[in-house]
Amino acid sequence: MAVIYPFRGIRYNLEVVGDLSAVVTQPYDRIGPKEEEEYKKRSPYNIVRVIGGKVPPEDDAEYQRRAETFRKWLAEGVLVQDPEPGIYAYWQKFTWDGKEYVRKGFVALIDLKESGVKAHERTLKGPKEDRLKLLRATEANFGHIFLLYRDPSLKASNAISDAVSGKDPEMRATDDFGNEHLLWQITDPAVIEAAKETLRPLQAYIADGHHRFETAKIFMEECFQRGWTPVPPESFTSRMVTLVNTEEPGLVIRPIHRIVHSLSDFDYRTFLKALEGDFQVEQLRSLEEARERLATGLGKEHVFVFYSGGRFHAAALKEEEAIERLVPGEKPLEWKRLDVSILHAAVFEKLLGIDTEALVKQTNVDYTPYAEKVVEAVDQGKAQLGVLLNPTRVKDVLAVADAGERMPQKSTDFYPKLLTGLVAMKMKIRKG
Repeated sequence: MAVIYPFRGIRYNLEVVGDLSAVVTQPYDRIGPKEEEEYKKRSPYNIVRVIGGKVPPEDDAEYQRRAETFRKWLAEGVLVQDPEPGIYAYWQKFTWDGKEYVRKGFVALIDLKESGVKAHERTLKGPKEDRLKLLRATEANFGHIFLLYRDPSLKASNAISDAVSGKDPEMRATDDFGNEHLLWQITDPAVIEAAKETLRPLQAYIADGHHRFETAKIFMEECFQRGWTPVPPESFTSRMVTLVNTEEPGLVIRPIHRIVHSLSDFDYRTFLKALEGDFQVEQLRSLEEARERLATGLGKEHVFVFYSGGRFHAAALKEEEAIERLVPGEKPLEWKRLDVSILHAAVFEKLLGIDTEALVKQTNVDYTPYAEKVVEAVDQGKAQLGVLLNPTRVKDVLAVADAGERMPQKSTDFYPKLLTGLVAMKMKIRKG
């Protein structure tokens, strides 16, 4: 069950900040020190001055300084709260792999106590501590939790699309990768009710934002322990989320290819010979042919493309029944059937000696969604082996979550990311 609410969002005053693209950012975990400085140079009002980046500040007082900046912008009218509650249609226009897409979602609050939300990634202590300190200081939501839901009827999707049809977006920004982000507020009670009714019986799944979602639940428990009372809907019992229907055509997961390096003893010919035990190996002539081979096998077979020494080879698993043997352990079959699980267990660990610990530390493997960068790394001698994979399918992500398991490392890359700064939520809390 997913219980959602409209809310009075806080948005930038475009008359003050000018170009919205200069003040919004990628999610905090995509902001390194260089990106943080670049965002600060773009505008004195860039949201990075409030959210920070993925490297926590050395001085905890910095969180209070960020909160003071947020409050100052509210007081000065840099940020303005909408006078009436609504949900926000959020569309992203982008190009991937030569195709144009529009991913359609909407922003609302989700009830943290009443809603069932399933995760597919494991979280780390450090990022949760960092986001919790910012949440305590600001008592606000800035970045989105990207949630998925399944609704073949498209009831909410169609109602929201109809509501914004023919209307110019109220907020428009272009991100660092040339993708366009559009936002409309919807206050029509009928449309809001259609969204609420659609989501109420459905399961929600986290696509991105696992650390922030867990942090929101931790903060909620802290507030109750302090004896604080929520003033809903904009309070600590809710979290701002963007919901996307899995039936929408614009939901894209990019592949995460592997770049293997620093192996003490690697011979490509020996490696290919070892693969032949469980895989059908065939030579390919080019990167284009490699892409075609992967596309042909998507959803039909477990196939990988390996590249080394200027040569491409496809390797397809011979027998589905071999998965239980190749991927040992107590994980559910939904997890074992993932291409990434098979690659890690049957190829990396068994044939190359790259175990789970090495993957976590990234001792021997780097990652990229771009096949050209894999080839380039090998050709330049920076890597010994390139591995091209198909993207993980949405249905497989949901199946793993339904089985109560988390995805293997670097399995999904939902693209593009949801921008921070388009809309925010400030909490109301009764502390007396």
